[in-house]
Amino acid sequence: MNHQGEVGRNIPGLTRGFARLRTGAKLFLILSAALLPLAIIALVAARQTSQVADSELRSNLRLAATESARALSIELGGDMTALRVALNALDEDPSDAASCARAQGVFAGQLSRGARFTIIDRDGSVICGVSIPAANLVPLTKKSPAIVARLVPDADLALGIAAASGRLRAVATFPTAALAEIARPSGFTPAFAATLVQGSQRLELDAMPSLGTFDRTETIGIPVSIGGLLFEMTVRAAPISSPMVIAMLLPLLMWAAAASIGWFVVDRLLIGPLRDLRARVARYRPGEEIDLAEARSVPAQEIRELGETFQAISRTVKQHEAGLAEGLVRQTKLTREVHHRVKNNLQVISSLINFHARGARSPDATAAYAAIQRRVDALAVVHRNHFAEQEESRGLGLRSVIGELAANIRATAPDQAALSITLDVDSFLATQDVAIAISFLITEIIELAMTCQPDAHVRLSLKPATEPTKAVLRISSVALIGGDCLTTELSQRYGRVIDGLSRQLRSTLHHDPLAGAYEIAVAVVGLD
Repeated sequence: MNHQGEVGRNIPGLTRGFARLRTGAKLFLILSAALLPLAIIALVAARQTSQVADSELRSNLRLAATESARALSIELGGDMTALRVALNALDEDPSDAASCARAQGVFAGQLSRGARFTIIDRDGSVICGVSIPAANLVPLTKKSPAIVARLVPDADLALGIAAASGRLRAVATFPTAALAEIARPSGFTPAFAATLVQGSQRLELDAMPSLGTFDRTETIGIPVSIGGLLFEMTVRAAPISSPMVIAMLLPLLMWAAAASIGWFVVDRLLIGPLRDLRARVARYRPGEEIDLAEARSVPAQEIRELGETFQAISRTVKQHEAGLAEGLVRQTKLTREVHHRVKNNLQVISSLINFHARGARSPDATAAYAAIQRRVDALAVVHRNHFAEQEESRGLGLRSVIGELAANIRATAPDQAALSITLDVDSFLATQDVAIAISFLITEIIELAMTCQPDAHVRLSLKPATEPTKAVLRISSVALIGGDCLTTELSQRYGRVIDGLSRQLRSTLHHDPLAGAYEIAVAVVGLD
C-alpha cells in the first residue's frame, strides 16, 4: 500500500516535470516512444530479406560470369591465334596454301556454327577464307593493338588483326548464336541474359525472359581479354516476397504514424495556440491592449511567453500612441499658425505694394509696383497650394498652381494691356521647390512678353516628356519672337533672372526666336 501510494504521488510530479519541458523536447519524446517499435520491426524484416538470398545469388552470378568470360577468351583467342599464324605465313609467302588450310581446319568447328574468316590485301582481294561484307570489316592500321574488336548491332562480333608489314589483314566474324553457345556456363540453371559490351555498343547473346512487376535483377560485368570487350550477365534476383513487402511498407506506415502523431502533437501544443494568438493579434487596434486571459491556459510555455510579450508591446504602443497623438495635435496647430502668419504677411506685403502703386507719380513707377506685386502673388499661390496638399504629401498640383497664377497675372496686368493667356496644362504633381521656380519662371517670361507687347497673347502648356519623371513646360507668344526689344530686355532686366531660375530647375531653357517660344523640361513626381 505504501509503495502504491508513493508511485501515485510521483505521477503528478512527473506530469509537472513533463509540462515544464520545452515543446521540442515533448515532441521528441512522444515521437521516439511511438516510432521505436515500428523501427525495430522494420530493421528485423529488412535484415531477414536482404542477407542470405542476395549474397548467394551474387556469388553464383560472379562465378558463372567469370566462367563464361574465360570461355570466350579461350575460344576466341585460340581462333585468332591460328588466324595470326596463317596471316604471318601468307604475309611472307602469299602462295602458302598449307597455312590457309590449317586455319580453315582450326575454324572448322566455328564455321559450322556460322563463323567466317577472311585474309585480304590492301585492295580488298581475298587471299584466304571467304568474302565478308564491308559492314563487318574492322578498320585496322599498323598501330592497331593485337586484336581489334567491333560489335555489329543485332548481328555479329567481328575481330581483326593486321600483319606486321601492314600489307595483309585478317577478319573473323562470330554470330551471336555461336557466341551464346560458347559463353553458356555449365551447371547454371537460373534464367539469365548475356550481353557483350564495347563502350556504348551492345550485342545481346541471350535474352532475359519477360520480367514481372515485382521481379528484381542482379547484373555483373567481367572483362574479356580480347579487344576491350566486357561480358555482362544478368539474372533474376529473389522476387519481392511477404517479408520484403513488409520491409517496404513499414517505412510508409512509420511515416504515416509519425505524420499523424506529429500533427496531433504540434496542432495541440503549437498550431492551435498560435492560431488563437494570431487571431487576437489580428483583432488588435491601435490604442487597445491585447487581452490574453484565455491564452494563459496554453500548454506551450513559449507561446505563453510570446503572448505576454505581445501584450507588453501593445501596452507600450498604446502609451506611445497617446504621446504621439498629443504631439501631432500640437504640431498641427503650430503648422496652421505658421501658415496663417505667412499668408497674412504675404497679403500685407501685397496690400502695401498696391497702396504705394496707387500713389505713384509716374506710369513707370506704377508698372514697377505691379511687376513686384505679381511676383509676390506667384509666391503666395504656391504657398496656398502647398498648405492644401501638405497633409497627403503627394506634391503640389501644377495645373491648379499655374491656373491660379495666370488668373492673378491677368488681374494685375495694366489696364491698357489687353493681355490674354491660354492654358493647356496636364495634371502633374511637383515638389514645392520646383513649383516655386516654375511660378517665378512663368511670371518673368510673361512679364517679358508684356514689356515688348502689352496686348500679347501668351500660350502656356505643360505636357509629358520622353522621361517618365519629366514634363515639358512651353511658353509661346508673338511677343517672344527675336527682336530689338526682346534682346534689350533680356540683357538688361530679365536674362539673368530667367537663367537663374532654369539653373534652379536643373534643366536647360531653350528659346526659339523664330517661333517665339521658351521650352524647359521640369521634374515631376507623378500625376494628380
